[in-house]
Amino acid sequence: MNPTFAALPTTIFEVMSGLARELGAVNLGQGFPDSAGPEDVRRAAAEAVLNGSNQYPPMAGLPVLREAAAEHYARHQGLALDPATEVIVTSGATEALAASLFGLIALGDEVLLFQPLYDAYLPLIRRAGGVPRLLRLEPPGWRITREALAAAFTERTRLVVFNNPLNPAARVFDGEELALLAEFCVARDAVAICDEVWEHVVFDGRAHTPLIALPGMRDRTVKIGSAGKIFSLTGWKVGLVCAAPQLISAVAKAHQFLTFTTPPNLQAAVAYGLSKDAAYFEGMRRDFARSRDRLTEGLRAEGYAVLPSEGTYFLSIDLAASGVDMDDETFCLQAVKEAGVAAIPVSSFYAENPVRSVVRLCFAKKDETLDAGIERLARARRMF
Repeated sequence: MNPTFAALPTTIFEVMSGLARELGAVNLGQGFPDSAGPEDVRRAAAEAVLNGSNQYPPMAGLPVLREAAAEHYARHQGLALDPATEVIVTSGATEALAASLFGLIALGDEVLLFQPLYDAYLPLIRRAGGVPRLLRLEPPGWRITREALAAAFTERTRLVVFNNPLNPAARVFDGEELALLAEFCVARDAVAICDEVWEHVVFDGRAHTPLIALPGMRDRTVKIGSAGKIFSLTGWKVGLVCAAPQLISAVAKAHQFLTFTTPPNLQAAVAYGLSKDAAYFEGMRRDFARSRDRLTEGLRAEGYAVLPSEGTYFLSIDLAASGVDMDDETFCLQAVKEAGVAAIPVSSFYAENPVRSVVRLCFAKKDETLDAGIERLARARRMF
């Protein structure tokens, strides 16, 4: 048994979803939509499994998907990628992160991360032999500053893991912050591994800017995307990795010993989906923004202080500003057990010195689920 991973706790997502199932609670915790996803994309997967090949596809991914990904990012983000040498397909974005970290970390390399952070980052970095360095972001702005970067980067910093849009803070970093991070990466000769799975889920007229597009970053960025997030099909686990040839080669060498490849019917369907016109992506964003606004307005009417949500499936409530004298973990446990609604404490996204007054909610749900969640959170506020 591997003692490194055996000693890890069960994730908060599993704990809260398990309690929601056990208690019949409304689950606004784990980040998955309760819709089926676009029917035409699902039909493309069914057609491919019936009439296409079901044998091993190429390790780097089906050529049709790699070409579709390159074309998609050219249309939507202005990137020029060679599908043959700069794009590979992985079994989900988490596998893409693992392959990137295992492929690029040398023993003792420092890896800069921004808290709050996705819970897979730290165990993967440590298992790869890296040394995490944590930069703490704080509500309500969750902003990156020059002073914080100057304090966090050291002579041993070799990689930066950067999640934009940021889960759970629902923050889309602006041009000034991206330019600052690029400046430090170039000056310190660091590679950025960019977790951009929420790149299409941005609101209020925002457009996602990938770090790889900034000056000096083309050859020092690994860009990671997720078909599951793009098409609200989180169970498909199809990841996309884009990088310059010398970086993608290192990632591919690790990928071949992790999952090696990804179901070919899902790859074919994702290739179809990435070729959809702009109307699909605009409609998807519009629908999620409407759900965000429904949950926001309902919670504010019940006295909750809701933090801005610029992207992702999530918004957060500030307990202290809402008049709730309770830390986030206690609130979440009591809310699911006594009020029948599951949420996620944002402190669980910190490895040290956590913010303990913020709770994350998922709004990628049907109206009736959101309304039930609002009613039960109102009950929680009255009870606590």
